This record gives sequence, structure tokens and C-alpha cells, in this order.
Amino acid sequence: MPLVRIDIIENRRTPDEVKKLADIVQDVMRETFDAPARDRYQIITEHKPGNLIAEDTGLGYTRTDDLVMIQITQQGRDEDNKKALYSTLAERLKEQTGLSGDDLIIAVSENTPADWSFGHGVAQFLEGQL
Repeated sequence: MPLVRIDIIENRRTPDEVKKLADIVQDVMRETFDAPARDRYQIITEHKPGNLIAEDTGLGYTRTDDLVMIQITQQGRDEDNKKALYSTLAERLKEQTGLSGDDLIIAVSENTPADWSFGHGVAQFLEGQL
């Protein structure tokens, strides 16, 4: 059950472009993380220019205001799944939106079934509902 946060700089993309970005992320999650249908949990936040800061960690990347930071909280994916996600997202976003690889940052975090409640204050994984 991945939870995805997508952070971008405001007024750089139209609402349709933001939706396309989110749709691409979801499609790639379904492919590389085998996320089930209707397992879509995305938070998209637009930041004022200057409020989304990303240096290059000494890698020589040139960041622009087209920057996209994607944070994925998930469970059960191995290193191969994660590497496939990174490369597939970079390829699709470049192909379908023109996003430069220099402007894409992805972070994947692990959690456990006990870390989720999908409604009504119930731990559905722990209660056997999922």
C-alpha cells in the first residue's frame, strides 16, 4: 500500500500536467511495485519558488524550477523493485513530460503492516481485512 508524496514548485505546470505526472507515478508503481488496482494514495504539494530546495549532493546535477521530489512510503519491495521504479519513472517522465533526470529526486521508505489504517481507526492489515 504505497503512500506517495509529490512535491513540485507552484505555477510551473498546468492542472492537466500535474495530473499526468501523478498518473505516470501511479502507472509505474503498478508495474514495478505490483501495486493493486485502486491502491492509489498520493499527496501533491506545490511550493512557492525558493521553498523547495535540492542541491546535487556533489553529483554535478543542474536543478531547475521543474524539480519533482517523490517520496514513497511502502512495504515489501526489494532493491530490484526499487531500482526498476527509479529507472522506469525517470524514463517515463522524460518521455511523457520532458522532465530532465537532473530534476527528479525519489526517496523510498519502508514501513510495516502495523503502520497503516485506511479508515475508521482500524488497522486493516492486522485485523485481516487486507
